[in-house]
Amino acid sequence: VSEPAVIRQIGHVGIIFLLFLLGLDLHPQKLLVMLREATMVTLATAVAFVAIGAGVALIFGFAPGESLLIGAVMMFSSTIIGLKLLPTTTLHHKRMGEIVISILLLQDIIAILILLLLQGLSQEGLPWLEAVRLVLALPLVAGLAFVAARYMLVPLIARFDTIQEYVFLLAIGWCLGMAQLAHSLGLSYEMGAFIAGVGLATSHIAWFITENLKPLRDFFLIMFFFSVGAGFEIGVLPQVLLPALALAGSMLALKPLIFRFMLMRAGEKPGVSWEIGVRLGQISEFALLIAVLAVQARVIGEQASYLIQAATLLTFIVSSYGVMLFFPTPIAVSDRLRRN
Repeated sequence: VSEPAVIRQIGHVGIIFLLFLLGLDLHPQKLLVMLREATMVTLATAVAFVAIGAGVALIFGFAPGESLLIGAVMMFSSTIIGLKLLPTTTLHHKRMGEIVISILLLQDIIAILILLLLQGLSQEGLPWLEAVRLVLALPLVAGLAFVAARYMLVPLIARFDTIQEYVFLLAIGWCLGMAQLAHSLGLSYEMGAFIAGVGLATSHIAWFITENLKPLRDFFLIMFFFSVGAGFEIGVLPQVLLPALALAGSMLALKPLIFRFMLMRAGEKPGVSWEIGVRLGQISEFALLIAVLAVQARVIGEQASYLIQAATLLTFIVSSYGVMLFFPTPIAVSDRLRRN
C-alpha cells in the first residue's frame, strides 16, 4: 500500500458516519437526561482506569510521566466496537444503548481535551486558549445545527422526500459539512457528525436516512480497521509484548467489574450493568491517536507509544469476540444471539 495515509483518512469517514447515525436515534431531550446520569459513572470509572493503567506501566519500568499518559488513555472505550455490536431493536437494548452512548460521548470530550493539550505542547502554544475555544465552539456548533436543521434542512427534505437519491445525498452532505465545521472550530469530526445527527433526530425522515446509510458506514468501518492493522509496526511487538498483555488483560478483566459496580450504584440492574461493562471493556481508538501525538510532543517515548498501540489492538480482538460469542449482536454466529 503506497499511500497508507489515504487509507487511514478513508477509514476515518466510517467513524464519522457511525456517530451521525447514532445521533439520528437520539432525541435531544433524552440525550441531555442521559448525559446527566452518566457523568458520575464516567468520571469515577475514568479515575480508576487511569490508576490501574499507570500502575501496570510503573511495574514494567516506564517513567512516571509516561505511565500517567498510558493510564490516561486506558479510561476510554471504543466507540466503534461498543456501538457496532449493540442491537437497537428491543427496549432492553435501546436503554442499554442510551447509557453506552452517553458514557462514550463524555469519554470523547475528555479525549478531545487531552488531544488539544498534546497539540498545544507539540506546537509550543497555549493549551488553555485551545480549551477556551473548545468550550465556546461546542454550543456554537450545536446551536447552528439545530437552527439549520429546523429552518433549512427539514423543509428541504419535506419538499423533495419522494426523491430518495436527493435525501441520500443531502444527508451525506449535512453529515460531512457539520463534521468539517466542528473540526475547523477545534472539535472532532465525530462530535460534529453526532451533533448533525441529533439535529435531525426529530425529523420524520430520520429512520429512512439511517437505513440507507448503514451499508456506506459499514464499508468505511472496514477500511478503518484495515488502516489500524496496516499502521502497526509488527517488528516492535516482541519488545512490548509482555507489558501489552498485562495492560490489555487488566483492562479486559477489570473494566467490566468497575463499570458494573458504578452503574449499579447509579441505579441500574445487575444484568444490564454487567453487559454494559463487558461491551465497554476494550481500549479506544482514541488511544491510538493520542499515542502518536504524544510521541510527536515528546511526552512519551516510542516504546510507550507502541505499548499503547499493542494493548489497544489486543483488546479490540478479545473484546469483540467476547461480546459476539456471549451477548446479542447484529453479527452473532448463533441464531439465538443475533439481534439487529
